[in-house]
Amino acid sequence: MRGTSPGQAAIADIGIRHLRAFLVLAEQLSFTQAAASLYTTQPSLTRSIHRLEEALGARLFHRTTRTVRLSESGVLLREELKELLPRLESALTPRYDIQTLRIGFSWLFPDELLQDTIVGFERAYGVAVDLVRRDERCAGVDEGAVQLAVLRGRQVARGLRTVRIAQEERVAAVARRSPLARRRSLAWSELAEHPMLINTVSGATQLRDWPEEARPANVTLCGGFAEWLELIAAGHGIGVVPELALRRNPHPGVRFVPLTGAPPMPLWLARPSTGAHPLALRFMERVVGVRQAA
Repeated sequence: MRGTSPGQAAIADIGIRHLRAFLVLAEQLSFTQAAASLYTTQPSLTRSIHRLEEALGARLFHRTTRTVRLSESGVLLREELKELLPRLESALTPRYDIQTLRIGFSWLFPDELLQDTIVGFERAYGVAVDLVRRDERCAGVDEGAVQLAVLRGRQVARGLRTVRIAQEERVAAVARRSPLARRRSLAWSELAEHPMLINTVSGATQLRDWPEEARPANVTLCGGFAEWLELIAAGHGIGVVPELALRRNPHPGVRFVPLTGAPPMPLWLARPSTGAHPLALRFMERVVGVRQAA
């Protein structure tokens, strides 16, 4: 039996990710831009290129502190891979049983935070990402109505695997005719002095967010986001939502006032702990990659 030469062993360790990294860098000639396109970091991209150069025994790029350009070997490899790599990736791409990845949310989807990830995911996997609003505690992910869900709050239901993707500041929601609507800001501690509306179904702020000794005493519970908004607009109390409401302004009769001293509101991406769809796993991996590269 013939042995494997050191050169053959090195080439055998090269994967598609090394070739993809090379091809993207060869097209963009910028480590910064290529790393962003690949959802990775510049050091990781540099290691991939070094690994490929060592395996091939050739320099693929001429690099200075200001410029990146292809070597003669790099030009030849680029021309070969431009045709071969897409065909190889297509042959190895799984054929999924669904054509749409459904992401549930209760209200105010953080599109600016996830927009680039969604666009990149659709291009990479050839599936559409559909956003589904469900005014429920887990936005349908616990029932299998969606494959993923964006959830807010300190406590997430059992049976879900989560990734923390951001922290949002909180704002107070008050009726526009209320004297509080003229305030520039409100303190978190003074909310206990006013009637409070709590959305028990899909609200991210609950009574447990206040210390037990400083919780609001006058509380009205309601069963959904739409009902919660209408009660606030009618002057039945005030509520708390993420600062995204300042930009979205979901109701003309409600004004959103910044809060000082409020605990941040965690924002999660959630999937089932068991039986999650492969596309949901891939999307979560991409979100984690973007966060690490940021």
